[in-house]
Amino acid sequence: MSKGGRAKSARDKIREQQAADRVREQRKRVVTYVAAGAVALAAVGAGWWYTASRSQSEVAGDSLAPTTVQADGTVVMANDGVNAPVLDIYEDFQCPACKELERVSGPTFKNLAAEGLAKVVFHPLTIFSQEPTKSNSVRAAAAARCVADGKQWVAFHDILYRNQPSETAEGFTTDQLVAWGKEAGVTTPGFAACVTSQKHARAHLDQSKQVMADQQLRGTPTIKLNGEVIDNSVAAAPRELRDTVTEAAK
Repeated sequence: MSKGGRAKSARDKIREQQAADRVREQRKRVVTYVAAGAVALAAVGAGWWYTASRSQSEVAGDSLAPTTVQADGTVVMANDGVNAPVLDIYEDFQCPACKELERVSGPTFKNLAAEGLAKVVFHPLTIFSQEPTKSNSVRAAAAARCVADGKQWVAFHDILYRNQPSETAEGFTTDQLVAWGKEAGVTTPGFAACVTSQKHARAHLDQSKQVMADQQLRGTPTIKLNGEVIDNSVAAAPRELRDTVTEAAK
């Protein structure tokens, strides 16, 4: 082979080696990107799972803690002898955020009381000043005051949220409220007449105004644990809510 041929062959071998090196380097980059992507996806997946696990609703137990309807319209749910911690729930039956909180954390409120971990107190209020939401809210809360039995009150409470009307339409009519009382198994004598006459409407409005001023409430839902507001991000995360109340119960 001539000297020129040997030089050409050497150059070809160098080029081939360089090409092979480039291919290997590209493969390494692809593997690195895929691995990094898998790690990123795993992290996202883990984050999603963690968030979902914190916000997943509990299943309400088969039995409720003893529940007592108070003269002022509040309702106390607690096992005998359980006086603390106190979990106060300030809510408005017409409030969409309250409906969502009830959907997500309602079972946890009930379970915490049934397990003896908290004294739960419901405070139905009317926070709206414009129509038709104000009147909707008042009719529902006044009707709830017509229920004397605690267990029946809870059933009626839950039905009201499931049937919450739009904020832009008249709803919670007295006819509907009477029908939902029957669905909830309400046996209070004179329930229908109490609802239809809106016997407790004025007292409910006066109570709402007083409670909102005394508790310095800016809106609903507001959840307080031993008098201190729980951030809604915690109240709407059943697992975190449970952890917070359990810690307070120690």
